[in-house]
Parts: sequence; structure tokens; C-alpha cells
Amino acid sequence: MTLRRVLLWGALVTSLLAVAGAASWQRWHRPEPPPVLGEVPDFALVNRDGRGVRKADLAGAPWIADFIFTRCGSTCPMMSLRMAKLERDLPRDLGVRFVSFSVDPAHDTPQVLEEYAVSFGAPGRWLFLTGAKDDLFRLSKDGFKLPVDDTSPVDPDEPILHSTRFVLVDG
Repeated sequence: MTLRRVLLWGALVTSLLAVAGAASWQRWHRPEPPPVLGEVPDFALVNRDGRGVRKADLAGAPWIADFIFTRCGSTCPMMSLRMAKLERDLPRDLGVRFVSFSVDPAHDTPQVLEEYAVSFGAPGRWLFLTGAKDDLFRLSKDGFKLPVDDTSPVDPDEPILHSTRFVLVDG
């Protein structure tokens, strides 16, 4: 064999061994999945289109949740702008859904939520849910571990204190 042929075969065998080694390393060194921090409890709420939505309706795909209310003049519009940006920027083929829970159900009827959603250009994969106040507050506090309070507002123009966090749920 010529030197050129020996070098070519050597390079080929070395490349194959490197690929096999990398594949083997990846199989044995997979990163740990993220920890389960909790589980969203079952819920039955109403979407902006008047349709009932349950937790089971969101199963099988990841979703991003936040808690807002339409009369909020401070953080909620900024949160909804961020959610709208996420909705625009994340590829549709990922199957991610978006869910905004209202913490002001006495005011935020499906019709009010629809108007709010339209103002942010929210498509159908972004749900705006309302329901009984006790259910929504329990869902925020116990299900998502996010604070919400309407009993001692700091600012009379902002009657409900709530978290500004987004939560990623592995559906």
C-alpha cells in the first residue's frame, strides 16, 4: 500500500471511532431532566370565547401561564406584551400554548377578556381564562405557588396584588 492510501484509511478509521465514541458518550451522559416542582391541579374555567377549558384540554403540549387582570394599569400590560412577544417568537411547530388567568373575574368576563386579547393581537393558541374568584386564587396560590391578594391593596388604583412571574408547564 502506498503512504497516501495508509493515511486515508487511518483518517477514515479515526473518524469512525470518533463518531462512535461521541455517540456512546452522549448515550451515557444525558443531562438529568429538570426537577418536577409541582403539579397544576385540575381546573374548569371559561375562555374568552365562552368555551369551557379544563386542565386536561392542555395536556400533551407545553404551555406558558401568567396571572393578570384587564383593569391593571401597571404590570399586566407589560406582562401581556411579553407574552405576545413569546407567542410571536416561538415557532408554532413546538405546539406551545399560552394561558393568561384573570385574577379579577368579577370584572373580567369572557367579553372583556376577548377585547383585551384583541388589543394584544392574541391568536387562538393564547387562552384568557376566567371563573370563580376562589378557584382562580386557589389555583394561583396552591397550584402555581404564586401570591395573589385583594384584601389589602397598597395602591387603590391597583386593587389586586399578584405575581408577575411566568410559569412553564410541561403538558
